[in-house]
Amino acid sequence: MSGSDFLLELLSEEIPARMQAGARAELEKLFRREMEAAGISLGKITVWSTPRRLALIARDLPEATEAVSEEAKGPPEGAPDQAIDGFCRKNGVTRDQLTLRDVKGRNTWFAVIEKPGQATKDLLATAIPAIIRDFSWPKSQRWGAASISTESLRWVRPLQGIVAILGDDLVECEVGGIRSGFATMGHRFHHDGPITIGNAADYAEKLRACHVIVDHKERQDLIRTKARDAAEAAGLTLVEDEGLVIENAGLTEWPVPLLGRFDEEYLDVPPEVVQLTARVNQKYFVCEDSDGKLANAFICTANISADDPAVVVDGNRKVLAARLSDARFFWELDQKTTLADHAKKLERITFHEKLGTVADKVDRVAKLARWLVESDIVTPAKAGVANNQGASSTQIPASAGMTKEELADLAEQAARLCKADLVTEMVGEFPELQGLMGGYYAEKEGLDPAVSAAIRDHYKPVGQGDDVPTAPVTVAVSLADKLDTLLAFFVINQPPSGSKDPFALRRASLAAIRQIDTVGLRVSLCRLFENHYEAVFEDYKKADFERKKRESGGGAIVQGFAHVGPKPPNVTKAKELLDFFADRLKVQQKEAGVRHDLIDAVFALGGEDDLVRLLARVHALQSFMETEDGANLLSGYKRAANILKKENYVTPAQAGVADGEEPGQNQIPASAGMTGMALSYSPEPAEKALMDALDNAEPQAESAVAAEDFATAMSALASLRAPIDRFFDEVTVNADEEMKRANRLDLLARFRAAVHKVADFSRIEG
Repeated sequence: MSGSDFLLELLSEEIPARMQAGARAELEKLFRREMEAAGISLGKITVWSTPRRLALIARDLPEATEAVSEEAKGPPEGAPDQAIDGFCRKNGVTRDQLTLRDVKGRNTWFAVIEKPGQATKDLLATAIPAIIRDFSWPKSQRWGAASISTESLRWVRPLQGIVAILGDDLVECEVGGIRSGFATMGHRFHHDGPITIGNAADYAEKLRACHVIVDHKERQDLIRTKARDAAEAAGLTLVEDEGLVIENAGLTEWPVPLLGRFDEEYLDVPPEVVQLTARVNQKYFVCEDSDGKLANAFICTANISADDPAVVVDGNRKVLAARLSDARFFWELDQKTTLADHAKKLERITFHEKLGTVADKVDRVAKLARWLVESDIVTPAKAGVANNQGASSTQIPASAGMTKEELADLAEQAARLCKADLVTEMVGEFPELQGLMGGYYAEKEGLDPAVSAAIRDHYKPVGQGDDVPTAPVTVAVSLADKLDTLLAFFVINQPPSGSKDPFALRRASLAAIRQIDTVGLRVSLCRLFENHYEAVFEDYKKADFERKKRESGGGAIVQGFAHVGPKPPNVTKAKELLDFFADRLKVQQKEAGVRHDLIDAVFALGGEDDLVRLLARVHALQSFMETEDGANLLSGYKRAANILKKENYVTPAQAGVADGEEPGQNQIPASAGMTGMALSYSPEPAEKALMDALDNAEPQAESAVAAEDFATAMSALASLRAPIDRFFDEVTVNADEEMKRANRLDLLARFRAAVHKVADFSRIEG
């Protein structure tokens, strides 16, 4: 037998658009909680929202819950009367209703509690007030005379009505003086008076007849389609904005997209400013012309079907014109001051209390950007070109006829101006335009195009899909900015912890990795961090000094820098940061399909802090490990390593044994210099074959690694596969003769060392 559909509508004053998605999820969560606690199984649940209401429809609810019998375990036989009586009161039974059962050899009292079935309507009447009172809003309020008490009902805006219908029957309940009923309200302007809802089936259509589209997804689809149609009718293309679609759907119950025009003179303002002004302040869409340029058109979403839409459009045009006039005023005002003068104001903005001002950071970034150029790290010749290969598509474009010194000057200039727009009026109004506005102002000021581009793009890449800058000046400034931030917070011991990353260091490291990898920058990260460490630590000391001087009220004379604790070695901090980069690299490469254990295998070699070389090695290793040769070589490696470990084999260097000394007890010494020496016995054919293969493969692999030709290095190692397999099949390593045993262990150690020239295979899974 099918059940009944249940409708719950909570009518209120306007719910902010940004809160509606969370409110829908919260309503469904609380409803499920209450029903599951009551023992009601749920089928399909639909939740809708408009600016004035939340609605939930639950399909096929049973008329009543089934009777159930539950058991409760009580105290053991012989327990004090108080314990037994308390157990009875808790479960609503008397002593004569208890039964004794054996539990692990001890009689224990049990209560059998019979719970009769309950009408679903009665359960809903109890559940609805609980849902409303437990509802969690980001912000809520109390209202009316009852609001004098902190115990009064809270809602996002004053709650005005409750519709609760099961089948065709009203679910009677009351919350905060508001009683449930069959009546709701239609559109605020298109329909006066209440609407009577019969059941869940006619809810949406009755509201539609009163100019309310209750389904938020339907309103979103309507806005997408009608806005696009309005733009195309005017010969324009809508600039699509899914976030704006959702927001407009959350602001309207009867959306009507309308196209209007604003004065063309406002197009002198950067297009991003016009779009943000329309979007952020007025929730309008913008359009582009056939050339892909911003048009003097906007699309607003009215909440009414107006008799004369032109009146609605004109009113919105006037409001937008006032906003655009403000934007143009900021644009013109900011240009009256040069970026260099704007940059001087950065001395008044604190970057971090332990790291000084933004001006201090800018100075560090400028020095680091210059160093990146002067150290031949950011140069057209070295970008994206591996040995024996042509220039790749990611090569940094050459700056025609520019010397290294000129390139370094531009990088430093761009770095010193890259944060200047933070103090402009426009960025104060629209913080999301930082960098972009600085680029525009630099262009208007007539600065070198490379400088304006670097200022504009130095925050990139921001997200996974963002473009990666490749112009040399931009690369130098962008990378310097991110690396300075990373090192600075590691110096003051504030790296990310767990899920907390208040300074977005994980994002900064991923961006730096993408930039280094995409552009092909050949840089030793440890060398870079060690070089920049002193500048960061000096600002750390200076900031601490200034802070203590302020705390002293200026009355005390402070000599020199304040004490900030012992200065950690720059190598230590570089190592910490390199480990952090390694973790981020694993995350990034895992998303790209690279195995984390292969990254571990390369990092474990030590001394590898050139990300371009490291990734080339990792990618070659992954390709090799996907072959049969790779899998078999790994198997042979692990077998050799296990034998050496079992035999406690160590080299003299590992054992701490100086030349001429005896190795420690129970340690099998390496036979130093055994290779190439005459043996006191004739090696078996398989043994000799492995020795010959190693003689050939070792120098080939070593030479290929030095040339960064890792595919060739893997190929050389692949030649060891057959000899090592044959060696294990035909040769007894633990021979009775000590010389044979020592030589064969040496041979396995040589094999292991040869493989380690490419990666530490002990870290590879499989």
